[in-house]
Amino acid sequence: MVYRNQMKNAWLWSCSFCLALALFSCSSGTDATPDCDPHAGSCMKQAGDYTITLDMSPKPVLHMKELTFKVSFSSDSPSISSDTLLLDLSMPGMDMGKNEVVLRKVGDNQYNGKGIIVKCPSGRTLWRATLLLSENMKPAFTFNVRD
Repeated sequence: MVYRNQMKNAWLWSCSFCLALALFSCSSGTDATPDCDPHAGSCMKQAGDYTITLDMSPKPVLHMKELTFKVSFSSDSPSISSDTLLLDLSMPGMDMGKNEVVLRKVGDNQYNGKGIIVKCPSGRTLWRATLLLSENMKPAFTFNVRD
């Protein structure tokens, strides 16, 4: 009986620890701050010779809702020859697993794709969308998602 109670207590402690780790792991400290407000409109970045615009819709940008991501390059940017690009969605300072949106070419220097931004159990809302252009060029947009 004593052994059974010890095992039960150890099991409860392990479950509590795992639950606490899951709940607070995505609230680990980070010094990242938003540099984009997708709720107000498009966001722009300069990356090398490229001027990049990212737009997310519908607005406001919410967790757990299908979003359309639109990336465009200004007309004076070098032409992109690829038919697809990848947009990596991540939380700064936290590994939330792989979440990449495939952007397909829809026009000259214009790409669209659909994806979902998952919700962190802790309620943290800071996300980063990184455009994977090349090994050395990965412009990132950091923003808050609304509930």
